[in-house]
Amino acid sequence: MIKYIAKRFFSSLTILTALSAVVFSIFYSIRGTAAAISCGTHCSPQKISANMHRLGLDQPLITEWLHFIKGLFVGTTIGDGTAAFHCPAPSLGYSFNNNDCVSHLIASRFPVTFSLALGAFIMWMILGVSLGILAARFRGGPIDRIANVFVLVGTSLPTFVLGLLIYIGAFLAHWIDPISQGMWISPFSDPWGFFKNFIFAWLTLALVSAAIYTRLTRGSVIETSGEDFIRTARAKGVPERKVLIKHNLRTALSPIISQAGLDFGALLGGAIITEQIFQLPGLGQLSIKAVTQTLDLPVIVGTTLLAATFILVFNFLVDIAYSILDPRVRVA
Repeated sequence: MIKYIAKRFFSSLTILTALSAVVFSIFYSIRGTAAAISCGTHCSPQKISANMHRLGLDQPLITEWLHFIKGLFVGTTIGDGTAAFHCPAPSLGYSFNNNDCVSHLIASRFPVTFSLALGAFIMWMILGVSLGILAARFRGGPIDRIANVFVLVGTSLPTFVLGLLIYIGAFLAHWIDPISQGMWISPFSDPWGFFKNFIFAWLTLALVSAAIYTRLTRGSVIETSGEDFIRTARAKGVPERKVLIKHNLRTALSPIISQAGLDFGALLGGAIITEQIFQLPGLGQLSIKAVTQTLDLPVIVGTTLLAATFILVFNFLVDIAYSILDPRVRVA
């Protein structure tokens, strides 16, 4: 088990290192455009060159990449003399458009994205897995037909359509205050305000994902029900409830756990569409603004690598959980 965990850890670390190099290579090619945008509307080539030096974009690719990797461990200093800026480790660079370190910008937005992801995750797992188990247990019955309709509707509606419908309905019913909706409210200082700010965003993500998980759970439980060990348990007279919980679900939930870990990790990188619709100041909103308005390369690179890190970390955790549930997947 320890050997398997070590192998998966170094594999994830290698992928993340390679991914950081790829991301740098992609955005390195547009560094001149970023320097021109941050310079202003009337900028001469000389000013653009000076601005690239100020932004730290005038170095060779390998030098910039190694400087970035070093900053993760010891921090980064950008600029010269009195105009220099220092970002403590772990540093993801400095955003001149926001006049702040990228790590500080991400830290200020992360509680919003984490709250959105966690709430939606809990809702869709409870609804999707429960409905999927019931649909499989009473296959062909009314519950199964209701579940099929829910899956059809949920998977057919794009997130932005469902989000807009929920937002408009809640606004017309005076359940949403557009002024306070875009503000971060701590669950510790104002639990009810926090709940009101997130409940409709949670529903948007949860309903779409719950439909997918209902279908996935139903199919997995039905497939596992035909396995030999399930038939053997029934032949021994084991109660159906015990067969379902003790034998069927342990195997059937393995692929669901894998998918859930990846989906939650991806959400932590920023739910761009949902955050935009409900005006939530999270990582998704920070990323879309950096791409569409300011071409803020440090922010783009930082949020991209952070999202990739979350996916890799949860993929690693899912592999460990999967190996516990099914020891056959372990590598000797």
